[in-house]
Amino acid sequence: MPDTQAADIQEHRFPCDQCGADFRFDPSAGQLICDHCGNEALIEGMGRHANSIRELDFNAALNAQLPEIEMEETRVLSCPNCAAQVELGGAEHAAECPFCATPVVTGTGTHRHIKPKAVLPFALDERTARDAMGDWLGRLWFAPNGLKEYARKGRKMQGIYVPYWTFDADTKSRYAGERGTVYYETQTVMRDGKAQKVQVAKVRWRPASGRVARFFDDVLVLASKSLPKRYTDALEPWDLSALEPYSPAFLAGLRAEGYTVELDSGFAEARHYMDRVIERDVKFDIGGDRQRVHSIATDVNDVTFKHILLPVWLAAYKYRGKTYRFVVNGSTGRVQGERPYSAWKITFAIVIGLILAAIIGYSAALSQ
Repeated sequence: MPDTQAADIQEHRFPCDQCGADFRFDPSAGQLICDHCGNEALIEGMGRHANSIRELDFNAALNAQLPEIEMEETRVLSCPNCAAQVELGGAEHAAECPFCATPVVTGTGTHRHIKPKAVLPFALDERTARDAMGDWLGRLWFAPNGLKEYARKGRKMQGIYVPYWTFDADTKSRYAGERGTVYYETQTVMRDGKAQKVQVAKVRWRPASGRVARFFDDVLVLASKSLPKRYTDALEPWDLSALEPYSPAFLAGLRAEGYTVELDSGFAEARHYMDRVIERDVKFDIGGDRQRVHSIATDVNDVTFKHILLPVWLAAYKYRGKTYRFVVNGSTGRVQGERPYSAWKITFAIVIGLILAAIIGYSAALSQ
């Protein structure tokens, strides 16, 4: 088993102890494989799952008081087009950005950041992910045939670990509002010149106030700006119960993106989610048929967090001068991506539609 201790500069290369070639993480086997000699190696500690993953103190991190063991330094390239930060292996100095297919030549710049605490290992290999993407493209209406063929027969997809934050928090909220009870009154209205009696709904409002409490566990926030959030949101759900304690060995033969959403910004997004849930709790607590919420004051305590890595198979294809990106959940196979359209297919469909409409109209005229 190769040494998985983090060095000052993290490198995701693990030499085989038999032939010296690089190991890679094999999703189907859940272990390291040497493609050169067939040697296999287990990842130390794999299988302990989420129970052994320790949360970090949010306030300590904001005040730069995390223990040094929770920090690491990695070599990264920064894409000049989309600003993605992608970690490199020790010998790499030139690469193509996996997020937008822009050629990038890089030096040995480093990025100091909070070390990942957990990783959700890839469960699908590249071929399975590419098949899932091909099936997804095949179901798209008006997608260009050339792009479908290029994507199916093109280069391999790249395995990328995408950074996320998770947040835990204990909340207690005080609220003031109103509880509405629906009742009905009989009223006389004129319809078609005739008086009719109808039941009209009315709402009787009464003041309401109280307290609600909720503990939030693992509120998930994307820590990357490289992919549109609508894509990554559509890859959910993620099975966070299958997280493994972080080991660089899980990244062997793969890449990991450095986070570009800082911790405080990530928590601000998590608070928006928490506030929506708390408002829903308040309306439930008010009860009645209708609710009005005038104010909510929330105390947030015991905030903890984790930096985690989630698996994504990514393809960025340049087709007729435009880049199309496709992402596949490396755990479930769920696919999202750009929605390409074929102008000639749309034109053809419109023409066929007009012809059919004309035939239907002509047939209707003959039948009169």
